[in-house]
Amino acid sequence: MNENLLIVTPSPHFRDRSSTRSIMLDVIIALMPALVVSILVFGMRALILELVCVVSCVFFEYIFRVVCHRPQTVGDLSAVVTGLLLAFNLPSGLPIWQAVFGCAAAILLAKQLFGGIGQNFANPAIVGRIVLLVAFGARMTTWPTANSYISGLDAVSGATPLALIKAGNLEALPPISNMLLGIRGGSLGETCAIALVIGGIYLIARKVITPTIPVVYLLTVVVLSFAFGLDPVYQLLSGGVLLGAFFMATDYVTSPTTEKGKVIFAFGCGLITMAVRAFGSYPEGCSFSILLMNIVTPLIDKGCGTKPFGGVTKK
Repeated sequence: MNENLLIVTPSPHFRDRSSTRSIMLDVIIALMPALVVSILVFGMRALILELVCVVSCVFFEYIFRVVCHRPQTVGDLSAVVTGLLLAFNLPSGLPIWQAVFGCAAAILLAKQLFGGIGQNFANPAIVGRIVLLVAFGARMTTWPTANSYISGLDAVSGATPLALIKAGNLEALPPISNMLLGIRGGSLGETCAIALVIGGIYLIARKVITPTIPVVYLLTVVVLSFAFGLDPVYQLLSGGVLLGAFFMATDYVTSPTTEKGKVIFAFGCGLITMAVRAFGSYPEGCSFSILLMNIVTPLIDKGCGTKPFGGVTKK
């Protein structure tokens, strides 16, 4: 009789060559199209802000781990991803020191104080953005116009498409082609829909993320746009919905682990996003929706957890 027919070992039973570093590297690659477009649309100021955010996040994580005598984790590239995502949520005219402040909030408050990667309760980049929005609301909502740097008019600012929709000024909305190509006002990484979709498809093809959260999130936005009497195309292409759906709501640590849980999570993100856009005083609700759903993710996981084979539910 073959003694190896039945082998009992602890999980995990399926392994591959993926690591935190390789996954983060794929995310960085997926963000490159949006990064290139941000430089073309907003000039070298965009690149400077992105580099500052990346360097600051890596610096704060490195210093924290040294001071607290913990194993160094900057090599896993998660701080680089946080820096890029935070930069993508900032206007190109934001002062450098304010961007550094946001990086400190993202890395120190939202990530390292909770134990580092895998322990954070919310997406660090979103926490950094919301802290900046609360602390420096005027600068965080001043949007340099697309291509203003070409004529040296960096101080020229304009309303974003969501702000125009909120004000009822639909005639001033940029054409759909500009929305697809990114030639409009907005945060650095949210303007070009084509670049974000390319990055999202890359992540799905590489099996870094599953399509569940992006698809359910975007479908919810479309359905509720019709329900609230809003243009679904502009609701999809405006603001941070595409950036959030593909790159922030899909964060491994702060999103549910089961497919059922992911559906609930993504629906909640879409519902809160559209509720803020349609009825709130602020024109955008993507960051707030993901943060709120991050907070309830443990409850979703608890409610959607699968019962172990042969397990008995305790009374």
